[in-house]
Amino acid sequence: MPELYFEDFKAGDVFDLGTHAMTRERVLSFAREFDPQPFHTDEAAAATSIYGGLIASGWHTCAVFMRLFVDRLLGRCASLGSPGVDELRWLKPVRPGDVLRARYTVLAAEPHPRRADRGTLRSLAEVFNQDGALVMTVRAANLIAKRNPPAA
Repeated sequence: MPELYFEDFKAGDVFDLGTHAMTRERVLSFAREFDPQPFHTDEAAAATSIYGGLIASGWHTCAVFMRLFVDRLLGRCASLGSPGVDELRWLKPVRPGDVLRARYTVLAAEPHPRRADRGTLRSLAEVFNQDGALVMTVRAANLIAKRNPPAA
């Protein structure tokens, strides 16, 4: 049974989603399977790239964010999925050894215009490295069920 419903959120709510350590092995494994560009998979090639060393795939960073989001917040919600991502930005390279920390901020909590049983949370997710540098942002929407929707 979900703990959190649409009515439990308001604009300005901020949630700490915890941390995740990016290991060399996982960076290489993810990239080899899903994003096999040389600066993600080949340490020698990465050393001569504009990044000066191995970096994680941005999609890996997204996947880490999603795991933290589900574990710390979305998994406790009456989530109905998402209509999509409005904006995704990779701002700084993520490297093996980095410890990522994620934060989720509700920008707006809007009742659904046609479905009285749900609402939309518009959000900004931010991912930081261990130095506090912002490495990724995601602006998205999540559909969340209402606790006691009106009868149809």
